[in-house]
Amino acid sequence: MTFQFDADPKRIEKNSFKQIRELTALDGLNAAQQQVVMRIVHSVGLPEVAEQVRFSANACDKGRAALKAKNPILCDAEMVKQGVTKRMIKNLPLCFLNDARVPDLAKNLGETRSMAALQLWQDQLEDSVVIIGNAPTALFRLLEMIEQGAGKPALIIGMPVGFVGAAESKQALWENHERLGIECITLLGRQGGSAVSAATCNALLRCNHGEWY
Repeated sequence: MTFQFDADPKRIEKNSFKQIRELTALDGLNAAQQQVVMRIVHSVGLPEVAEQVRFSANACDKGRAALKAKNPILCDAEMVKQGVTKRMIKNLPLCFLNDARVPDLAKNLGETRSMAALQLWQDQLEDSVVIIGNAPTALFRLLEMIEQGAGKPALIIGMPVGFVGAAESKQALWENHERLGIECITLLGRQGGSAVSAATCNALLRCNHGEWY
């Protein structure tokens, strides 16, 4: 048995984004925002998810500048870290979830490891790019930290996935970002995850490298 399919990676990508642009509502978005939304759609295969994406006023500009300056990229999970395109960055993203100190921190504080791991972000937060794609508790904790005076990231990509706290944490980010003085890109509702959040960062990296679709 033989199967008919396209095996050329460049042609596959080109045709994929041609279809995404035709099927996705991109009106009212600037060029960088369009690239982000198309990458999100590409990661989930659902053009309608574009309606749930939210950008703060300067999110793409601030995120691109931080990435260009090689500022730290902080991730809530290893899967998010692994999803960032390595050929486009100088320094590897940081994830402390599996740091040896985290289990005891979480146990002593009576909270999730994802929350406890953020204690190890303190020295890296200022002007970083934060990517939270899995743990709503991490996003809630980050907002608490900023409220209490922690360094402000240049951009928060907040897209945790799930049924408990995911939609609520992203709504909290969106409703409070102006008051807290932070830039963010989020995907409202239950959808999200490692692929979507990493794809958002990758879209900004591609813009910086002149790769536009």
